[in-house]
Amino acid sequence: MNDFPTMSDKSASCLIRNAAAIMTGLPGDAARHSGPDIRITDGIITAIGRLQLMADERIIDASDCVVYPAWVNTHHHLFQSLLKGDPAGINLSLTPWLAATPYRYRAKFDEENFRLAVRIGLVELMRSGCVTVADHNYLYYPGMPFDTSEILFEEAAALGLRFVLCRGGATRTRQLEAELPSALRPETLDDFMADVARLTARYHDSSPAAMRRVAMAPTTPLFSMSPAELRETAAEARRLGIRLHSHLSETVGYQEAAQGMHGCSPVAFAGEHGWLGSDVWFAHLVKLDAEEIRLLGSTGTGIAHCPQSNGRLGSGIAPVQALEEAGVAVSIGVDGAASNEAADMISETHAAWLMQRARAGELARPAYAGGMHEGGAHAASVEDVVRWGTSGGARVLGLSGVNGLQPGMAADIAVYSLDDPRYFGLHDPAIGPVASGGRPVLKCLLAGGRMVVENDCIPGVDLKELGREAAGAVRRLLAE
Repeated sequence: MNDFPTMSDKSASCLIRNAAAIMTGLPGDAARHSGPDIRITDGIITAIGRLQLMADERIIDASDCVVYPAWVNTHHHLFQSLLKGDPAGINLSLTPWLAATPYRYRAKFDEENFRLAVRIGLVELMRSGCVTVADHNYLYYPGMPFDTSEILFEEAAALGLRFVLCRGGATRTRQLEAELPSALRPETLDDFMADVARLTARYHDSSPAAMRRVAMAPTTPLFSMSPAELRETAAEARRLGIRLHSHLSETVGYQEAAQGMHGCSPVAFAGEHGWLGSDVWFAHLVKLDAEEIRLLGSTGTGIAHCPQSNGRLGSGIAPVQALEEAGVAVSIGVDGAASNEAADMISETHAAWLMQRARAGELARPAYAGGMHEGGAHAASVEDVVRWGTSGGARVLGLSGVNGLQPGMAADIAVYSLDDPRYFGLHDPAIGPVASGGRPVLKCLLAGGRMVVENDCIPGVDLKELGREAAGAVRRLLAE
C-alpha cells in the first residue's frame, strides 16, 4: 500500500507518479500536460514532467489513472441536500417550484437538519473530486436560534475543503413567501449588513489560495432588496474587499419583472445599481439578449453555469459560448439538490458538455436559410468544460492561487481510476470523467496537498451511517 500523505502532512513532499493523462484546466495548448509526474511541496505544485523520486518523498501511484485539477463549485444551496426529488415540486418550473419545495421546507430546518444536509452535500461533492465550494446560503431570519454560517464553515473545515460563504438573505419578500412562517421573514438591511461585516472579520481570507472566503449575496437583485439597498450592498462589499454574488435571469420571469418594475433588462438593472464587474458573478444567466451579453462581457462579470438545475426546472440552457466570447468569466455550479438530484461536479460537467452542444445544434439552420453548421459539436470541448469547472471557477471566486495544474499553484488535485466498464474502450482516457459521466473512483483527492479522499474513502465519514441519518431526517420532514 502507498504511504499517502495525510491531512496533517501538508509540509510533506510527495510525487504523483506515472499518470496516464493529465488535464490542467488551462486554456489552449496548455489544457493537457504529458507529465507523467507531479511534484508537491508544502501544499504547492512545484514541478510537472518526467521527474526523479527524491529522498523521503512519498509516492501516489497514478498508473492507469487520469489526473484533473480538483473541481471548483461556484454555486450551491447545501441545505437542500435533504430535499431531493420532492414529488410536490418535481414537475414544476422555477416560481411554483420555489413555493412547493424550498420555501415550504425552509422553516423545518433546525440546527440538526441543517448540519446534516450540509455534510451530505459536501461529501457528495468531494466524491466527485471537488475541493472548493461556494455556497449561496439564504437561511437567515430575525431571532434565528443557531448560526448557519458557522455550521457551514465548521463542516467544510472538518472535511478539509476550501469554502466560500455567499451570505444570502433578503430585506423584502415576494408574494409567494408572504404566508410562510416567521422563520422565513426578511431581515432589516442594518442586520444583514452587520452580519456580513461580522462574518468578513471572522472568516474572510483574501490570500490567493484562501481556505475561507465570504461574499455579499442577496438572494436576487430584483426581488430581495430595494434598488437603494442594492447600491448600498455593492458599495459595502467593495469597502470590505469581498465579492458579490446572486441569482439573475434564470427564467423569462426575470425579464418580465425587470421590464415591469424598472423598464429595463435584468442585466441593465444590475449594472445601474453597482452589480456588474469583475468582482461579481451570477448564477444561471439563461435568458439574455445580445445587449445583455455584451454588457456582461464588457464589465468582466462572471457566470456560475448550472446546466442540470436549469434543465430540471425547464429554464433553458445558458448561452455560455457566446458569454465567454464576449468576455464573461465562466464557471460551473451544481445549484441546490432540490432542483438537481445529483448535485456533484462530475454529472454537472457532463451535462454542461452535452447541453452546450445541444443548444448550438438547436440553433443550426440549413444553408439555404443562412445556416453555417449542421450541428453543435463545436460549442464545447471537454477541455473547455474542465477549464470552466476548475480555473474558471477560481477566477470567478478570485482564488488566483488555485489556477489549474501548474507550478506555483495550490495542489488541489483529483486522481481518478477509470476501472468501471463505463470507461472501458476509451481511445482517449483523459476525457473519461467528463465525456463518459458516471462517477469514476477517486484514487485520491488533495486539497492544498492534503489527502482528503483516499481510495474512494473520506476519513471519518461512514457513508452507510450518513445514509441512515439522511433517511431518518427525510422521514421526520415528511411527518412534520
